[in-house]
Amino acid sequence: MSIKVKAVERNVSFQKGVEKYAYVLQAEIYSKLSAQKVIQEAALRSGIQRGALNAAWEAIGDVIKAWATEGHSVAVPGLGTMRFGVRATSVSDVNLVSAGLITGRRVIFTPNVDIKQELKDTSINITCYDRNGNIVKQVTSTDDGEVEDEEAGSGSNTGSTTQPETGGSGSTEPSGGDGGDSGIG
Repeated sequence: MSIKVKAVERNVSFQKGVEKYAYVLQAEIYSKLSAQKVIQEAALRSGIQRGALNAAWEAIGDVIKAWATEGHSVAVPGLGTMRFGVRATSVSDVNLVSAGLITGRRVIFTPNVDIKQELKDTSINITCYDRNGNIVKQVTSTDDGEVEDEEAGSGSNTGSTTQPETGGSGSTEPSGGDGGDSGIG
């Protein structure tokens, strides 16, 4: 298996009448697989009836949503954990704290070690297209497969998540300024 990426030569200039071309990379997504397609494939691989898998899939989704909205970091079987969080602006005076400081809500997913290892071990194939749509080069990765770890900064591809799995809703790291993640759902 490999991750397929395309590099397309595009005009990246923001000035009218000025052309500045660069190769812009993006992962190629073949299609979005529906839940029913995933359940059908899991049924074939496991020997479990589709109806039973579908009921389990729905129940797991309901439990994850319910517990995440209560502030828990919830395990997603075989994949990692997810939790809800917010981005917010920091203020120095407690009297200025209000819901207006929240700039966005987000879902935070932390993949488990096995998923990170799978990504590390997967090659990347890049197909380069010129501005006319012609293939001009093909490249296969020879890098060490380093995987970013958003919660630890970047570069970590082994070990566990940086957040303790306490089930609580707080963050273990204080927000230092604009855009900090409080980890609160």
